[in-house]
Amino acid sequence: MPISPDHSSDMHFAEFQSGLAEAAIVRDFHFVIMPAKANQEEEAIRWLVASGSVDGYYLAYVREKDPRILMAKSLSLPFIVHGRSNGMDLDYPYLDVDNEGAFFDATRFLMQLGHKRLALLNGPAHLDFAFRRKVGTEKALAQAQLSLDPDHVRHTFMGDEQGYRGMKEILAHRERPTAVLCASTVLALGAVRAMNEAGLKLGVDMSLIAHDDELPLLKPENFSIPLTTTRSSLRAAGRRVGERLIAMISGAPPALPFQELWKVELVVRASTGPVPAGV
Repeated sequence: MPISPDHSSDMHFAEFQSGLAEAAIVRDFHFVIMPAKANQEEEAIRWLVASGSVDGYYLAYVREKDPRILMAKSLSLPFIVHGRSNGMDLDYPYLDVDNEGAFFDATRFLMQLGHKRLALLNGPAHLDFAFRRKVGTEKALAQAQLSLDPDHVRHTFMGDEQGYRGMKEILAHRERPTAVLCASTVLALGAVRAMNEAGLKLGVDMSLIAHDDELPLLKPENFSIPLTTTRSSLRAAGRRVGERLIAMISGAPPALPFQELWKVELVVRASTGPVPAGV
């Protein structure tokens, strides 16, 4: 996992690890977390493989044309990727969520409610999942000859404070959006706080859809106004990655698929409503 002084702790990472641990315990496997500086990940993986201390590994925080995947293919140990890397041939084992499809569907739903000006509070721009969510949003808008205003887009760490600051900045614009897409319920937590401060009622004055990783400490139905979400469990993804990697290590027959792309469910709640009259 990448570590740097400005790299905050991430509850999404912890939830994925919980699923991985569940798979490891059931099959009497151990898993190792190896911290590394962000610019030394490839070196760290090579050392880990050469040391003989692990039988397989997974890659996360996937980037465009991620060099770690090419490196992993050149090494002798089994590996699996949580995510996909844009710009690379899909000839490696992976499990990913259909991030583009999820945000395409969410955007289309908002457009069906009459919304034309959307904001996007997204994850870091260099990560593949964030790239695909932005693409899905833009493709849906383009079908109606609309576009995403760059002033209404934020790429940040997915934390409460980042959601608050990003939403506050966007609301300060003269022509503010009528709906916002959030890449995480954690970002949405901050975004809702900024809306409340601005005197806006969620689901009436402004609509919001967040991606729900099913984080146990932040359930969308428990918000004061329950959130409409695109839903896919991070814990289930971690468990599945663990099951597949252990099967590869054990040399089991390939009963499990080599590549998986999980569809995402759109769950409609009270945070989305028709575009306000006169907008």
